[in-house]
Amino acid sequence: MERCEWANSTPAMQEYHDTVWGKPEYEDQQLFRKLVLDMNQAGLSWQTILNKMANFDAAYDQFNIIKVANYTEEKVEELMMNPGIIRNRRKIEAAIINAQEVLKIQQEYGSFSAFLWRYVNHEPVINEFQQQSDVPTHSEISDQLAKDLKKRGFKFVGTTTIYAFMEAVGMVNDHLVTCVCRRSEAIVKIKE
Repeated sequence: MERCEWANSTPAMQEYHDTVWGKPEYEDQQLFRKLVLDMNQAGLSWQTILNKMANFDAAYDQFNIIKVANYTEEKVEELMMNPGIIRNRRKIEAAIINAQEVLKIQQEYGSFSAFLWRYVNHEPVINEFQQQSDVPTHSEISDQLAKDLKKRGFKFVGTTTIYAFMEAVGMVNDHLVTCVCRRSEAIVKIKE
């Protein structure tokens, strides 16, 4: 079975590719989780984050948005001492700020999901890339979403991070046209 080229590096990466990446996500806590994981990836490989994912979940209270939004300086120090996560003070503080901003968006839009998915008219953007080298690192949509998030006060949300986030949560489907996950999704669409 052929997969997107990047999925073949490790069994964990293959599992992530096959079961998570590109599948539409609409639940606010999971969207926030993925945003924090993607912002922690900045400057690192996804494999590094994947290897630490369970540690992140435990350290960040399963990414409960209200809890993270109310983290104190004491909690920041606790996270800075945790070898199981990325110990970058700016990224930890950004997660707290971003949780606070997500809560504001929930008040304004009803959910973080509703806010995000409106950028793609509530439907995944389905691209038709043949090779991994064809897949972009950003788009006009990720440029706009990143700009809007920054304007609201979000941190570590550059367009490349946001594009990777959009791919991961299924707002953009960048499975290559030859990928088994792409073919299985096409079969599901035909049945519907």
